[in-house]
Amino acid sequence: MSRTINRVELLGRVGSDPELRRTQAGTAVVQLRLATDRRRENGSEETDWHTVVCWAKQAEAVAEYVHKGERVYVAGRMQQQSWETDGGERRSRIEVHAQEVIFLGSGNGNGNGRNAGNQGEQPF
Repeated sequence: MSRTINRVELLGRVGSDPELRRTQAGTAVVQLRLATDRRRENGSEETDWHTVVCWAKQAEAVAEYVHKGERVYVAGRMQQQSWETDGGERRSRIEVHAQEVIFLGSGNGNGNGRNAGNQGEQPF
């Protein structure tokens, strides 16, 4: 059996204030939009937007302490979500399911380095 790795690390800025939701089973879940910049060959920068999903106590901490514009470090795994629209179109997106989130603050040197902790696998 061959070994595979699904590990993602991101350091970026939060695009909007996170909103805490609950699954039907009552588990807390938060989705973040995280912006990361990359330099193109011509020297210009381009922004990539990532959807980050946090679960349970980690989601509650992120919803309470993370705000638009703040820097965060996220480590987790990529997962593809697929669905069909009411019009019958197939859609999909790649999400990063966070296992670790570290709050770095506004980037003005006053970051607090708080950690939302590690999370095991949580059902959606």
